[in-house]
Amino acid sequence: MSEPLIVREPNAYRPPAGFFDEVFGPGGVPHEHAQALVTELARMGPEQLAAAGRRRDAIFLQQGITFDATGEDGPVKDRPFPLDLVPRIMPGREWTQIKRGLAQRIRALNAFVDDVYHGREIVHAGIVPWNLIVSRSHFARAVHGIRPPGGVYTHVAGCDLVRDADGSWKVLEDNVRTPSGISYVLENRVAMTRLVPSLFQHYRVRPVDHYPQLLLAALRAVAPSTDEEATVVVWTPGPMNSAYFEHAFLARQMGVELVEASDLVVRDDVLYMRTTSGLQRVHSVYRRLDDDYVDPLEFRPESLLGVPGLVRAYRAGTVAVANAFGTGVADDKAIYHYVPEMVKFYLGEEPILDNVKTYLLSDPEQLEYVLPRLDQLVIKPTSESGGKGVFIGPSTPADELAALAEVLKAQPGRWIAQEVVKLSTVPTSGLDGTIAPRHVDLRPFAVFGETIKIVPGGLTRVAMREGSMIVNSSQGGGSKDTWVLEDGEDSDRAEPPNATPQVLPSLPDLQYGGWSDQQQQQQQTTLHARGQT
Repeated sequence: MSEPLIVREPNAYRPPAGFFDEVFGPGGVPHEHAQALVTELARMGPEQLAAAGRRRDAIFLQQGITFDATGEDGPVKDRPFPLDLVPRIMPGREWTQIKRGLAQRIRALNAFVDDVYHGREIVHAGIVPWNLIVSRSHFARAVHGIRPPGGVYTHVAGCDLVRDADGSWKVLEDNVRTPSGISYVLENRVAMTRLVPSLFQHYRVRPVDHYPQLLLAALRAVAPSTDEEATVVVWTPGPMNSAYFEHAFLARQMGVELVEASDLVVRDDVLYMRTTSGLQRVHSVYRRLDDDYVDPLEFRPESLLGVPGLVRAYRAGTVAVANAFGTGVADDKAIYHYVPEMVKFYLGEEPILDNVKTYLLSDPEQLEYVLPRLDQLVIKPTSESGGKGVFIGPSTPADELAALAEVLKAQPGRWIAQEVVKLSTVPTSGLDGTIAPRHVDLRPFAVFGETIKIVPGGLTRVAMREGSMIVNSSQGGGSKDTWVLEDGEDSDRAEPPNATPQVLPSLPDLQYGGWSDQQQQQQQTTLHARGQT
């Protein structure tokens, strides 16, 4: 094999000191699984990579694979989704451990949501304070006592993972409302095979294109019993939403209707879709808008995006909704602090994946510890998503930190603090095709039906600016195709082979309802305001 890129061109790529680089080890020697990639990148050279990047942008723009972002000059509309052409490669054995850790976490979060709206056993055990739960912005009193079919709430999950300086994987946050980005995972893979096919020639990469069928199967599995095939729809706020491409993409890939509120109506506690042939019953809904907007009779009365009576139909058990209404309570960054304890409490297991060290500022002792260290920590609002409102202490000016300290003292319960994670780096191509290290995270996507299945890899988000740790797409971040290498295991089932499926108790005196979906993309405040992701 030819000498690695870092040896042949010593100025081309230098991993920053103190960070784990996923391609190059100590002394610039590629990890074994990355050697063929390094050789092929060296053969291609910057010119070929840059030319492939220009073709990528033209194709994405033509096909509408775009995203909204906030740049230094303000909002940027409909930019081509930034796919970096250097893939992230992961050995199969490493992925097996990750997916089992994710499945464990999702089962615990699902049990927590059920417990919150029913027995509150974790509260009675003194583990999670009830006043913390009910003060979360996504706690939904309207669905108290409703249990969806099979006791599954978190049908679609996308937990964000990071890799620290020692190479260990940690969970940065949980997304179990409406995690976004799976469409880009699928489109990225198609684009990579067309734009840089030579990178695949030395690898057997596990496929990802079966996700829509996994999702469709889960939606049908939870639908109310029917003599005919269940009617499934994808419910979007509309084309003004920043994630509309993904909504339309998933509907098209599943072969189901994409609907808006004006297409739906509830009659006698049953949800119907308006068609040219009259009303057609809807059995299962994959919704892509937040709880606040789904039903003006139960949530925000001014919502123009919702369907009056939907929660009533959900309560009557005539329609399934994914994810479950009220699931967002498990999405909150203050609740995140307790997930390792949830794993122990509900599953009787030790967590496979650790949290990032987190401080709850509602605790006076933790607040006192954090305030003098603001310049060393990351401060996050508990109810926001998409990187909004986050302060990264080491890169925040002193006057802003001083102002932040006053805010934290006044409203400590609305914030958490986390230790700074030294995000791992992966070689990334610039506009001119040159390779440089950039920081990344990973969002795998799980579907929870009869079992939990996780698509190999997920959405690798990359901070495109040198030294930046902000990977969020809405804040100027990009993405990578994530390759999980074949290792003989061809199943997406995430639990160990001998795992016993979790069965939550049924409540015979309660009706079954549906499930809810996370709003990672959509912080819409009016019908015509685009959401942020």
